[in-house]
Amino acid sequence: MGLKKISEHLNGLILFEPKVFGDDRGFFMESFRADEFAKLGLPVDFPQDNHSKSAVGVLRGLHFQWDKPLGKLIRVTAGRAFITEVDIRKNSPTLGQYFSCELSAENKRALWVPAGFANGFYSLEDGTEMQYKCTAVWNPQAESAILWNDPSIDINWPDSSAILSDKDAKAQTLAQWLEKDESEFFNYNNQK
Repeated sequence: MGLKKISEHLNGLILFEPKVFGDDRGFFMESFRADEFAKLGLPVDFPQDNHSKSAVGVLRGLHFQWDKPLGKLIRVTAGRAFITEVDIRKNSPTLGQYFSCELSAENKRALWVPAGFANGFYSLEDGTEMQYKCTAVWNPQAESAILWNDPSIDINWPDSSAILSDKDAKAQTLAQWLEKDESEFFNYNNQK
């Protein structure tokens, strides 16, 4: 298998580690195999791939898309990033909880993030590049964000003086999101 499941978190997140074949010339690894994902009951149809590059100290997130609900397979191909996923699924036993890990070009790990999680990351190195496969095409009319420093979630970010976009700095709190009709797209009772 190309990716080995190493841990599961918050009823849906899965951290993977690749089998890497390396020597003094470099390395080879499988970053995704549809047949292996299908065996785990995970999506294999990814109609969009995204690639971002960030300077050190940039914080992006906590982003999500509700229509079409968007899952992501995330990996870092240059530099290092502190990845954080927040459960925003109504009625979830882990609603409002978060999981963080470091993904890097060195550890080559990947994180599966199903729909119903708000995704964010903090760039730990200049030139950090993240690539992620998406289970739906971007829909700007159905995207939103949770405030990165929402006190009800209390994420322990690497640095509280992050570089943010205006949009991310003005994002809603988790409580505000849960009051909206759109939050029903991520009702845990309907996803089981």
